[in-house]
Amino acid sequence: MDAELAAALRELIQNQQHAALASLHAQEPAISMVPYALLPAGQGFIVHVSSLATHTADMLANPAVALLVMAPPGSAEMPQALSRVSISGRARQLDRDTPDYAQARARYLARFADSEPMFGFADFSLFVIEPRSLRFVGGFARARTVSAAAYAQLMKGEAVDEQ
Repeated sequence: MDAELAAALRELIQNQQHAALASLHAQEPAISMVPYALLPAGQGFIVHVSSLATHTADMLANPAVALLVMAPPGSAEMPQALSRVSISGRARQLDRDTPDYAQARARYLARFADSEPMFGFADFSLFVIEPRSLRFVGGFARARTVSAAAYAQLMKGEAVDEQ
């Protein structure tokens, strides 16, 4: 992946704050919106979700999920040219009494400080969505598949060898 496209992918993921979350609900595809924060070095996407939401039960029943992060509408001349990345991954609920939870909570609150009161609600929990592969469309006719290893390199600012 060339440096310009790698930078565009990194900026898209870092600058956007919301994603569409796709899960399986009663054996049917379902989609919702979630705010997300990032673990360092491309380790994962952090979501803070309520057990009242169907996507939470979906992730517990089947951890295979996908996220779609997209540039804002109007940021490209035509809708097909909007930068976007779909991330296939596995959702893992974090146990409240672990260092992983503390780190994820701190990173989430650094991005969404107004969410602090929701951490007091018993029905909310943190999940990390660990990427398995990504499909990045950096504009019209600029699409690349990115492995989890290459994504981690990219998020650390390293050169990515994948085409």
